[in-house]
Amino acid sequence: MTLLLYVLLFLVSVAVTLGGCGLFTNAIEWLGKRLGISEGAVGSIFAAIGTTLPETSIPVIAIFFGSSQREAEVGLGAILGAPFMLSTLVLPILAVLLILFARAGKRPAQFHLNYGEVRTDLTFFLTGYAVALGCVFIPSHAVHVAAAIGLMSLYLYYMKIKFSAEDEEGGEGSLEPLLFAKRAKTPSYTMIGLQAVAGLGGLIVGAHLFVTAAETVAATFSISPLILALLIAPLATELPEMSNSFLWLYRKKDRLAIGNVTGAMVFQGTFPVSVGLIGTEWALAPSAMLTMVLAVVAAGLCLLQILVGGRWQPLLLSAGAILYMGYTVYLYAF
Repeated sequence: MTLLLYVLLFLVSVAVTLGGCGLFTNAIEWLGKRLGISEGAVGSIFAAIGTTLPETSIPVIAIFFGSSQREAEVGLGAILGAPFMLSTLVLPILAVLLILFARAGKRPAQFHLNYGEVRTDLTFFLTGYAVALGCVFIPSHAVHVAAAIGLMSLYLYYMKIKFSAEDEEGGEGSLEPLLFAKRAKTPSYTMIGLQAVAGLGGLIVGAHLFVTAAETVAATFSISPLILALLIAPLATELPEMSNSFLWLYRKKDRLAIGNVTGAMVFQGTFPVSVGLIGTEWALAPSAMLTMVLAVVAAGLCLLQILVGGRWQPLLLSAGAILYMGYTVYLYAF
């Protein structure tokens, strides 16, 4: 009976998340239109930061306000789990969904993207995360602090590039009326902000319900705490990004869908990493370091596919999930 209750909790978490997702994405699109900025900046900056800020608070609280080494380790796990999950699971899932939507006749079978934007996002992520990975082998806190300052500066420069970019190609699909002001042709910033906050609240509540259900089911089936910390928990914290991107992909707004993920990767690979560099010794266990290596490999392969072929092939992009599944097997076996 208890297990059935938590299965129902899973379903409720999905429903709450999808409701919050609909509110948030609609508000963010209107914010971008009112400000007159490109879809690339809307997805990569506004949507990405909006959905990552709640989970970013976890390592900040755990590292700077925690009272034990275990709490610091939880913070590091939260920092490293997000880029790994986004690069090895979320992007491949988007590719699989694209294939399924295309076969169902809902949309074209190729991503409709400005690949220059995607290349910029992946390059910034790889640069920042490679620096963070290199710091693992340099046991100097002064170097770590300098690297953290450099990474935060890198992200500010990334934002400058995004906001100065011109919207060269419009996204597909029409912009629906703001849900909190359906009769307004041009909704106010106040209504847009209220709807965005309400949607983000729904995403946070849905993710927390998912975490609660996942932890209970994991305990019921005696799933390893390490697997829970590195795989299941990050999956829950990335639920807002995934939900937003899935909805935008279905609506043929690919630049928003992909920008939300790659923009979140840039943010997660710079600001939260800087928290870890400043607030901890940045000494990682092999299993944790492996997530960084795999995230760099996955993002590197995504970038290589653009550099060589000029665009993503959904089938090749979906193959990146092999890295995630391989890591899961590694954790289970060792």
